Amino acid sequence: MKQWYEELFENYAVKYDKESFTQGTIGECDFIEKEIEYNKEAKILDIGCGTGRHSIELAKRGYKVIGIDLSESMLRRAKQKAGEEDVEVKFEKHDARKIPYLDQFDLVIMLCEGGFSLMETDEMNFQILQNAANALKSKGKFIFTTLNGLFPLFNSVKEFLNSEAESGNATYDNNSFDLMTFRDVSKICIEDDLGNQKEIQSVERYYVPSEITWLLKTLNFQPVDIFGAKLGAFSRGDKLSTKDFEMLVIAEK
Repeated sequence: MKQWYEELFENYAVKYDKESFTQGTIGECDFIEKEIEYNKEAKILDIGCGTGRHSIELAKRGYKVIGIDLSESMLRRAKQKAGEEDVEVKFEKHDARKIPYLDQFDLVIMLCEGGFSLMETDEMNFQILQNAANALKSKGKFIFTTLNGLFPLFNSVKEFLNSEAESGNATYDNNSFDLMTFRDVSKICIEDDLGNQKEIQSVERYYVPSEITWLLKTLNFQPVDIFGAKLGAFSRGDKLSTKDFEMLVIAEK
């Protein structure tokens, strides 16, 4: 049986690129470049690359990037876009829970819920962090965003997501946040690239900063820095607050 995230990202690549939360690519890549001190020799792995927006932008700036994703339709779109932009990115189909790389990358990025926090169990989510750590060389850097567990304690997830959406974007309903598991169950309504209307029940795991810090420290990351993640404007100057839907995590191996 397909998991909800596999069903969601089937034939949803063109529409996905029009979602409001995918519009911050340039600013986010500016931040990434600054974090690796513009080192063009850096090898980058993009976990859960989706339609390749960060991979392609970084490749355009001269970096060697491999983008991996579970969705064949997202990867098809990524390859098509890379061809149109005339940039070279290696896109490969891999499950983030089973990444084949070891000590190969200077930077691993995992942005916009790139697999992490979507998995069925906490153990699977941890496996993704573990694989990212394994893929990094010594002194490598790991930059990712994840859902901020402080947000649903003070705000409505449904109201936030629907207020951010433009016409034609996905809509969210029937949200239910479980305080014991920090999982939000919701109904996502989309029209896919073929014009089919779909209703999918999603289950996403929110994390509090202390959990993320502890998980990464067990994987020998030090230091671990966490900030608020502003769309298209990542910054070390943004102290995480209850108003941030996502947090930006920067860890060094």
